[in-house]
Amino acid sequence: MDQELGTLAQQTADRLARQRVGVVVAAVTGDHVEIKGAGSTGGDLGRAPGPDTLFEIGSVTKSLTALVLARMAVLGSVDLDEPLRDLLPSGVAVPSRGGRQISLRHLANHTSGLPRLPRGMMLQALLHPSKPDPYADCTADVLLAGLARTRLRATPGQKFHYSNLGAGLLGLALARRAGTDYESLVTREVCAPLGMADTLVTVDDTRADRSARGHGRRGRPVRPWHLADLAGAGGLWSTAGDMVAYVRAQLDGGPPELAEAIRTSRADQHRTSPFGWVHLGWTAHRLHPGQGSHLQVWHNGGTGGFSSFVGFDPETRCGVIALANTARPVDRPAFDLLRTLQAEAAGGSPGR
Repeated sequence: MDQELGTLAQQTADRLARQRVGVVVAAVTGDHVEIKGAGSTGGDLGRAPGPDTLFEIGSVTKSLTALVLARMAVLGSVDLDEPLRDLLPSGVAVPSRGGRQISLRHLANHTSGLPRLPRGMMLQALLHPSKPDPYADCTADVLLAGLARTRLRATPGQKFHYSNLGAGLLGLALARRAGTDYESLVTREVCAPLGMADTLVTVDDTRADRSARGHGRRGRPVRPWHLADLAGAGGLWSTAGDMVAYVRAQLDGGPPELAEAIRTSRADQHRTSPFGWVHLGWTAHRLHPGQGSHLQVWHNGGTGGFSSFVGFDPETRCGVIALANTARPVDRPAFDLLRTLQAEAAGGSPGR
């Protein structure tokens, strides 16, 4: 089984590397894990990427932010339905609609009604489309000042509207409640219990030579992104090795200190379609019967120079991680691999 799993992971990595500078793919089936790389990490020290190569994981960060929320809710330091305004400085105006306030739950499952981007950011993107670090100015002061002038797209709790702003505000609010910064909070509540030592916001000098260099969609090198106080929306770097530990916790329930938080994060569901829904921090759907009716829980990510995918099925205990150092998405090959693993675990064929 290990040999077959390794072959499948390598085939997917090779498929992705044809259009990307470098990629690492991890395949998980039950207790078996295979991590395969292809291409180059890029830059002057370019080498073959591997399990300990660091990549920007973009919006996969949101799932960790939501798990921090679930962990803090389990510990009683926050409530899922606590209003966002209770965690922000006094005097900060938080928009509401239909008589309903934005809660922490709404931020984690994208039903807050907040727009995708902070106020004024879309205009900046139109005026400066080649800006190398578009979120760098998203400090707490800027975010909270813009929040007061933000209009909600829907009544909180009613509709799914994907929001980087909402997820970033969640990370900022939780860090304020905990009396620390976002990186320290996610390390303490999630990464340390899972042994994820290479999942962080700031890559220090000791890890610099293991960090892949990002590339845009046309293959040109680009600078890393810095999300300032919006880090909870997409500011983390990580490795395939760390992401395997993260997925294994989702499949197996995690260590005792995180088990209830993992259950809490996935117990919350907001339906988005007849076959799809969102959890706290995750998107989920069931494949149609012709594809085995398997469950897929996932999140992808993309920054100016990286793309990522993390997906799993707790029913067949399968998972896939794909990390690449270009902005070209990795979703389709990653989903294909996940569906193949699910079919094999269930004793069938992937279907079409």
